[in-house]
Amino acid sequence: MDRRTFLKSMSCLSLLNSASPRIVLAADEAEDIKPDYTLRIATGLVELAPDHIVSTTLYNTQFPGPLLRFEEGKRVVVDVYNDTDTPELVHWHGQMIPSDVDGAAEEGSPFIPPHGRSRIAFVPRPSGFRFYHTHVVAGSDLNRGTYTGQVGPVYIEPKQNPGAYDREVFLVLKEFSPTFSRGGDMAMDVLAGTPIETLQKLGQRADEEAQEKIKGFEVGYDLFSINGKMLGHGEPIRVKQGDRVLFHVLNASATEIRGLALPGHAFRIVALDGNPVPTQAEVPMLWLGTAERISAVVEMNHPGVWVMGDLSDDDRGHGMGIVIEYADYKSEPQWVKPEPFRWDYTIFGKKDGQPSAQPDETIEMTIVKRNAALNGFNQWTLNGEAFSMETLKPLYMVHQGRRYRLKLRNASDDIHPLHLHRHSFELVRVGGKPTAGVMKDVVMLGGFQEVEVDFVTDNPGMTLFHCHQQLHMDFGFMALFNYA
Repeated sequence: MDRRTFLKSMSCLSLLNSASPRIVLAADEAEDIKPDYTLRIATGLVELAPDHIVSTTLYNTQFPGPLLRFEEGKRVVVDVYNDTDTPELVHWHGQMIPSDVDGAAEEGSPFIPPHGRSRIAFVPRPSGFRFYHTHVVAGSDLNRGTYTGQVGPVYIEPKQNPGAYDREVFLVLKEFSPTFSRGGDMAMDVLAGTPIETLQKLGQRADEEAQEKIKGFEVGYDLFSINGKMLGHGEPIRVKQGDRVLFHVLNASATEIRGLALPGHAFRIVALDGNPVPTQAEVPMLWLGTAERISAVVEMNHPGVWVMGDLSDDDRGHGMGIVIEYADYKSEPQWVKPEPFRWDYTIFGKKDGQPSAQPDETIEMTIVKRNAALNGFNQWTLNGEAFSMETLKPLYMVHQGRRYRLKLRNASDDIHPLHLHRHSFELVRVGGKPTAGVMKDVVMLGGFQEVEVDFVTDNPGMTLFHCHQQLHMDFGFMALFNYA
């Protein structure tokens, strides 16, 4: 049996258990059930500004895709139509759902065929800010994968919602018009922590042993936007003095880390990746790796017209910002450069810093980059092995009901936003500092640093782990966990 036949068989078997979430492959099945939502994947236009209109693949001809609001624990049915000429996948990022509906081919989720339809049903959990996006391999095609406009927010309403805010605003940060360039250094002063000498030496040795002595391709962008509009275009966010605004911010980039500030205001972090933090803390700015989400309350106590924008003058100048306008104030939007600030996940952890439990087993992974090893693209390895779709390796076997600690060592100068599908993990050590209680599904791992996270194997099935930078995951930076 080849892999395609195997995956199809597994999908059919999942239909036999009607009590569990399922995917219906045939368009004529379950026609009596009305879907809660419908998504259509098709090429469309995004008017970032009157003189900047881009063509890309979208959900429901809009960017971002429609906000989907689910109720925690209440089954939802979604119809997905693929109006393109290529197979597609919709990944339900951050949710604890079965492998066959998660939307990753590596886990066994079936593709949505060209000009076909899939009906997907699952029970949304956990509550909080999640999102959906394509999960196809892009490789060297900048018109595929997360380089497109296929992304939309999801909010799963908690069973109990305290509502300690006056209004909520969803912000989706996204670049358009990607191009390849050769090399380029990522900023190293984003995260707290210091480089580890042994990892620096390991990375240096990999550079010396590389057949290619030049850096591999990276991706840059010409246009930047928030909610599909460049700074100065679209409607401002209008507020009144004294408002408590809950901002849900998603970094929907394919490859970029984003910093965001609002002059004269502080962000009180209430949730990371949709999960409430043990310690709410105020910070002067936000740093988000690709696919990270931050929910933060801002008290509107500094009247005026302001730019909430990216910390990079160049990126902000090319559109990465949005105007915040107080009532009765009309003037040119102002930007004030904030003081430098390093992002430190540990300030949001438990005060005692003690992890919830000790792990049953520790799995170590060392990340190494091979410069320009794959036709000019960097290759990424975990413990010396790049992921293969043919062998589905590297593969780690786990046992249900156990607590696993992942110790991840980065022997490269890149910051990696690490994502674990279908589970949340607890941060236990970041940048050399112990912490506890912060639950996430993406965490940034600094250059030449280590991070340790714990997850509990409470959602059986194939589970994908990868760097969320499209360029990294497509060229080796993935692994699978499978339940024994």
